[in-house]
Amino acid sequence: MPHEETLIATLALSLALAFVFGLLAVRLRLPALVGYLLAGIVIGPYTPGLEADVHLAPQLAEIGVMLLMFGVGTHFSLRDLMAVKGIALPGAVAQILVATALGAGAAHLWGWSPGAGIVFGLALSVASTVVLLRALEQQGTLESADGRIAVGWLIVEDLVMVLALVLLPALAVPLGGQAPAGHAAPPGELWQTLGITLGKVALFVVLMLVVGARVFPWVLQRVARTNSRELFTLAALALALGVAYGSAKLFEVSVALGAFFAGMVLNGSDLSHRASTYLQPMQDIFAALFFVSVGMLFDPLVLLQHPLEVLAVLAIIVVGKSVAALGIVLLLRRPLSTALTVSAALAQIGEFSFILAVMGVNLKLLPPQGQSYILAGALLSITINPLAFKLASRFRPAPAG
Repeated sequence: MPHEETLIATLALSLALAFVFGLLAVRLRLPALVGYLLAGIVIGPYTPGLEADVHLAPQLAEIGVMLLMFGVGTHFSLRDLMAVKGIALPGAVAQILVATALGAGAAHLWGWSPGAGIVFGLALSVASTVVLLRALEQQGTLESADGRIAVGWLIVEDLVMVLALVLLPALAVPLGGQAPAGHAAPPGELWQTLGITLGKVALFVVLMLVVGARVFPWVLQRVARTNSRELFTLAALALALGVAYGSAKLFEVSVALGAFFAGMVLNGSDLSHRASTYLQPMQDIFAALFFVSVGMLFDPLVLLQHPLEVLAVLAIIVVGKSVAALGIVLLLRRPLSTALTVSAALAQIGEFSFILAVMGVNLKLLPPQGQSYILAGALLSITINPLAFKLASRFRPAPAG
């Protein structure tokens, strides 16, 4: 099939089945995203019948991640981010260490190498920002204090994963894997790589906060004066995707973080709300494609062939991470409501987990079944994550007065 027909077929199949299964899920009083995941399984390469392009779907889904993070950024100012750094920074780092240790422990019991255990544990430690935002939006708590802490927590996780993805090829040989050409670096160059990475991230943040905060609102104001809705929507879309793509290519920052900062520098502008509102329909469509793409990667046979391993992975994601986050937040002397929100938010894994899994397999660090376990854990944890929020809401203290 010609490439252009493949693109049309993938879009048509993904959206049509996402609607059908999403509607069925809602009728059964399940989250719509469960239907989207099932739609992906149906058109994935591991089930007979209809089959979409497994390479195109994740690229389309990435657009949804960018648009969603841009929308969050328009409601999340630098002041909000700095206000939660006292809990988000130490909390996220501590939680990543605990979850990585749990994953590495399970890998050790299965006879995997220490390097495989580290990659596996890291993949289980980071939650999906897309899933979190969907959950907070449905509850109407995205702009609440607890919602901002949860978002800030995941932003820190994303930053840590950016560093991990940059350093993993350089560390592949010491960890027992196989480094790609040009990445086998001695310890001195490893520290140089880390310094360059941190410098690029810092330069990107400074440029966004100093230059972007002045240029982006100015551009949108000029476009708004044309009184053309389509031009304004196009400008906002170009800004979101352009900054996200440019940040990944020039500064090795993830597209999600790039889009988030693009939206955040618009927060103080009068036009930020209009930009996020106009892009909302596209966010919804491409966010659905994100969940469809996750379903396409999943092989249902892993549930029958390795049920105990999948249950162990699910327990680490849903129970281990949540309990660790709950304890960390309470140790930081934050309210129980905050601890419950963060713990529910972390009871799933997503986009960074998939990227780490693929890289780990390519570097000969992670066995192929490890990727299957991670995908199974992602699909199951995303499916039951709304239940985690419902359970957390039952134990949340009632507001005073």
